[in-house]
Amino acid sequence: MLSGRAKLGEVEIAYDVFGTSGRPLVLIMGIGAQRVFWDDQMCEQLVEAGFRVARFDHRDIGESSRLDAPVPHPGRMLALRMLGVTAKPPYTLSDMASDVAQLIRTIGFGKSHIVGASMGGMIGQHLALEHPELVRSLTSIMSTPGGRRYLPRPFALKALFMPPPKTAEEAGISVDNLFQTIGGHAFPHDSDRLRAIGALSHERGANPRGFLRHFAAIMGTADRRAKLRTSQVPTLVIHGSSDPLIPMSAGKALARMMPDATWLPISGMGHGLPSAVWPVVVRAIARHAERADARATV
Repeated sequence: MLSGRAKLGEVEIAYDVFGTSGRPLVLIMGIGAQRVFWDDQMCEQLVEAGFRVARFDHRDIGESSRLDAPVPHPGRMLALRMLGVTAKPPYTLSDMASDVAQLIRTIGFGKSHIVGASMGGMIGQHLALEHPELVRSLTSIMSTPGGRRYLPRPFALKALFMPPPKTAEEAGISVDNLFQTIGGHAFPHDSDRLRAIGALSHERGANPRGFLRHFAAIMGTADRRAKLRTSQVPTLVIHGSSDPLIPMSAGKALARMMPDATWLPISGMGHGLPSAVWPVVVRAIARHAERADARATV
């Protein structure tokens, strides 16, 4: 693994690259989640599947730049979204997609396979719409095409907004508890792994204000459903049937509306990627990338 920092205009993005050859693949994590939530072992499985893998910290979290910007109240942003009003956030998902586009160019990946989870899937969609020259394929995991129809269950939203932890130990417990609540119960719960990731994230640099600005970016980004119907990027949509944060109906809708989409539901999976599903997800991403590459050369 090689690590570095890329200067992208007003922000610096911290990143890791696994592998020295293979299909370029960029992993985009969800709201407030640092790149270490893409577990090292999962990244290594992707390398073994034939990829050269990049993961990174979004702006405003982890080892990437922190912004000096207002922190919109999440309740107000959510209320405006439910009313159909697009409030102006400090930055949008399009801005975050531009970060990814610049990172791809900076590290020399060129046209890449993109995998995004949750908010990362939303950013991946914007990347496919706004920077299609950099996207060979898209895999969107437990994500949504936008709009007001795909509401979280109240207990899941409450779990996402628990008070921020003050110590590394508390952070580990917090992440463990979060995924016990939203991660589903069909697969073994990775308590030790999640506690380690939560503690490591806290040590690397927790930023609750960045989390809230990420939420504002989601709430303040215009509905992209109409544009997604025009996308020609080959897309794999993966979603768990027991996801309480982004319902599976959102994944089904995304797969229906994109012209070149493949739908892969995972029975019993919630909002998370337990280690037990990594082999299935890695194989699906590899097959999807192979098909996209084969079609691109015809």
